[in-house]
Amino acid sequence: MKKICKIFTFAFAGLFFSAALCGCDGEAESVDTTASIIVEETAETNTSLQESDGNGGPVIEAGDWEKDFDGLNGVAVLYDPTENRYQVYGGQLAETRRPPCSTFKIISSLIALENDLIVPDNSVREWSGEVFWNEDWNKNIDFQEAFRTSCVWYFREVVDEIGPDRMKAELEKLEYGNCDISDWEGKMNANTDDPAMTGFWIESSLMISPMEQVDVMERIFGEHSTYSDETQDQLEEVMLISDPTDEALTVYGKTGMGADQETTLDAWFTGFADIYDERVY
Repeated sequence: MKKICKIFTFAFAGLFFSAALCGCDGEAESVDTTASIIVEETAETNTSLQESDGNGGPVIEAGDWEKDFDGLNGVAVLYDPTENRYQVYGGQLAETRRPPCSTFKIISSLIALENDLIVPDNSVREWSGEVFWNEDWNKNIDFQEAFRTSCVWYFREVVDEIGPDRMKAELEKLEYGNCDISDWEGKMNANTDDPAMTGFWIESSLMISPMEQVDVMERIFGEHSTYSDETQDQLEEVMLISDPTDEALTVYGKTGMGADQETTLDAWFTGFADIYDERVY
């Protein structure tokens, strides 16, 4: 486990810093990289995390990755299902719920793929003509490119087609954070009143913690997943981050970024890595 996590930590840290510092996601137009980045204040440290009590529960270890974060206030969670072992950096912040922002595109894609609302080979949606700040969104766009460019208007349409009842049932099945979709239109998001750019997952009612994000990834892609192999394969394809020819390490995931009314920045990278024949979430 230690060797595996050492390899993955390097890959994870680089991707996390890219998401946090470079403004690579759709919910935030730009990020001042000279400013302090605050995810959530907490007085707890990772020394509070304890190992399993021996009754069959997971082992939770404190990750020693302070140097990788280089002063960034954040958290990293790795889960190895073969050992039922978590490694956590960031203490109680790992259990603090925040809006998922564009990492939720994993979930909306999952549900839409499973219910044939997205068929990847026939997935182009027509652009309304509204000019968005991201030029990549100002055109007709298909599923693969919408996911890659984190196109908000595309997934706003997908979520509306899924509908509240099906969405609520799927989130409860996945045990996705607080499962709160009450602000369906995303009116709590004070950053914009454009209905094409808002939703319950963007600095609004839906909240999830880093620990829960990891658990959800395992429920989708793990040994006991209830989702079809086809859906998992299609989702893996759009989540692929690293060079697919690298047999030693293949990384899949999605970034997410947003800022609330108090200018607290939420920056995420959520996914998993295949390290030879081992999968780490």
